[in-house]
Amino acid sequence: MALNYLWIFFFVVAFVVGLIKLIFWGDMGVFPDMVNATFDMAKTGFDISLGLTGVLTLWLGIMKIGERGGIIKVFSRLIGPFFNKLFPEIPKGHDAHGSIMMNLAANMLGLDNAATPLGLKAMNQMQEVNPQKDVASNAQIMFLVLNTSGLTIIPISIMVYRAQLGAVNPSDIFIPILLATYFSTIAGLISVAIMQKIKLWDKVVLAYLGGLTAFIIAVIAYFSSLEKEQITAVSTVVSNVFLFSIIIAFILLAVRKKVNVYESFIDGAKEGFTIAIKIIPYLVAILVAIGVFRASGTMDLMIDGARWICLALGVNPDFVEALPTAMMKPLSGSGARGMMVDAMQTHGADSFVGKLSSTLQGATDTTFYIIAVYFGSVGIKNTRYAVTCGLIADFAGIIAAIAIAYLFFH
Repeated sequence: MALNYLWIFFFVVAFVVGLIKLIFWGDMGVFPDMVNATFDMAKTGFDISLGLTGVLTLWLGIMKIGERGGIIKVFSRLIGPFFNKLFPEIPKGHDAHGSIMMNLAANMLGLDNAATPLGLKAMNQMQEVNPQKDVASNAQIMFLVLNTSGLTIIPISIMVYRAQLGAVNPSDIFIPILLATYFSTIAGLISVAIMQKIKLWDKVVLAYLGGLTAFIIAVIAYFSSLEKEQITAVSTVVSNVFLFSIIIAFILLAVRKKVNVYESFIDGAKEGFTIAIKIIPYLVAILVAIGVFRASGTMDLMIDGARWICLALGVNPDFVEALPTAMMKPLSGSGARGMMVDAMQTHGADSFVGKLSSTLQGATDTTFYIIAVYFGSVGIKNTRYAVTCGLIADFAGIIAAIAIAYLFFH
């Protein structure tokens, strides 16, 4: 529903602004520009979607190898003790524990198709032990906020779009997104833990959070010590070594389980081709709306206003061109993706704005969509503080993404 209202908003506001510019300012070109934008962006949306086919086919093929090789179960074992402490209301040995861990592991690996069914299954299993069926339980809220924080290890879709839009090194946003999603997840986790009075000083929780935090601090400290020219080069090398190591690990796991690696790749690749074709109408729809909105001059007015505020406060305003992606992300994944693509097209995939938009896209997940789908699947009407904590995670992720982008790319 959010995307429906946003789509209508873009067209209606663009029309109103266009009328004002025509009647009061005598701008004879505004409506021709808006109409031309519909044709241009429709073609662009189709071209991008078609171009995604190869890269998306490749990566979904690789992820299918990992999935059949048991990588999700490996992740579940690694993070199991930690998540058991975060969901004390769920009885030990309950099936929900397995579904929760496998959903979050699938999300970390960017396996959206696998993550959503597992998430819906986890919500239904948690609903079984929920004493008030129309009120969100503590466990369900913690699960939802961890999902909306968007912790991702491999941001496949973003790298795919960057490759299609001409980025020299599509994976150069790998480490910045990893760092940004860490801060988003920590903020969401802490906010929920405070509300639920979960003991964050428990030795198991401290071991996981402390170890991860120490690693993140070390990464930031290391990159902060480098010269600006070295940061991009080093992060690109590290990112690509890590990504290729993951591919090798997936293959070796599959070989160990005696999985037919080649056939698994083909099966995943077929899914990638199907997905690439399916997204054409969605991408065309949102890009046309954004194109009209931009051609009317409305987006420029919003960005100029944000830039003026930054200058008045003495803040570097270079990030404001990427703000539409940040503002759209909690509301609509498709809308935010469209804003990211628009930013990369307008400013270049390797520009600061293009890289920041990509980092913002990967920093958090779509809060309102996830809450609507997951809670709606089990009939939850009272979501309590889930939205508040989800938005706290979003805000932390956005701030972190901007700060990290300045460190890595500016």
